[in-house]
Amino acid sequence: MTELPDLLATPLSALHRELGGRMVPFAGYSMPVQYPAGIMAEHLHTRAAAGLFDVSHMGQAELVGEGAAAALERLTPADVQGLKPGRQRYGVLLNEQGGIIDDFMFANMGERLFLVVNASRKHVDLPLIESVLPRGVTLRPLADRALLALQGPGAVAALATILPDLAALKFMGVWEGQGMVISRSGYTGEDGVEISLPAEQAESFAKTLLGLPGVMPAGLGARDSLRLEAGLCLYGNDIDETTSPVEANLVWSIGKRRRMEWNFAGAETIRGQLDHGVSRLRVGIQPQGRQPARGHTPIQAAGLDIGEITSGGFGPSVNAPVAMGYVAREHAADGTPLELLVRGKGLSAHVAPLPFHPHRYAR
Repeated sequence: MTELPDLLATPLSALHRELGGRMVPFAGYSMPVQYPAGIMAEHLHTRAAAGLFDVSHMGQAELVGEGAAAALERLTPADVQGLKPGRQRYGVLLNEQGGIIDDFMFANMGERLFLVVNASRKHVDLPLIESVLPRGVTLRPLADRALLALQGPGAVAALATILPDLAALKFMGVWEGQGMVISRSGYTGEDGVEISLPAEQAESFAKTLLGLPGVMPAGLGARDSLRLEAGLCLYGNDIDETTSPVEANLVWSIGKRRRMEWNFAGAETIRGQLDHGVSRLRVGIQPQGRQPARGHTPIQAAGLDIGEITSGGFGPSVNAPVAMGYVAREHAADGTPLELLVRGKGLSAHVAPLPFHPHRYAR
């Protein structure tokens, strides 16, 4: 299988071909959407045991220097300065209007901050972060590193057979050693880890992981259905520069201290939304029957347009179609009846609590 033309390749591209991965374009990269077992099998195996995902297309970087955390807080309402060493946190980068430029993960590694941003936005995020740095603080892009996600209830037990220290790591904890940075986190709603390591070691280590009991390769298709069941946002679908963390139901990502200081980009807008409410909210949506409703499907109530699906598909673990989208605030309560216009035909649905499948993090 040849690489797709004009696309970047991850350090695991040869391994994807060897494993029979079906490659598709994603965020400028040639990425495996599935392997011969298929998306359904990869999804269910990750829920039951462990799936190995290549997420090396994501952007990785370090912030080094005194004042790095305070500088990053100019762009995010997350509490960066209060994060303890060896811990990781989720945050959003905001524009001056309170719109989400990207969502990202940041970890306190003691003498530096370790950042992971979305592949489709790293060309925006990294220059933006650099633009707010004071003298003495440096942003170091880590283009020479790969990123693997080992996800599922059997993931950490399998990994601990070769890295015993990982067994004691708690959710959102970070371990560093042997050239690797490993966080107990992920994008599936399951327990698991994300492993940053030098690009030249990625293929060998991935093969080692695939040789562990219960581990199978999984592609973008299963990653998307897993995160949708878990109610997790995909940048460019569920959140973007036209959505705020309040509208997106990500208020929990705004630090308590930050709500007293209001010294981040878009703070005035966010404060107004928290005080007075917003006109629309991101909600879970459960279509009736078996037919999925995809992104951009119009949402109606009583014959009036009230919103749009942003992510939708079939949830293998819940054995039903699942979706997320934005609806007018007065229609956002759980159980509210909706009608989805799927290919011009009405499909009954209702607002459903998120996540569709329970999170099983190691808290």
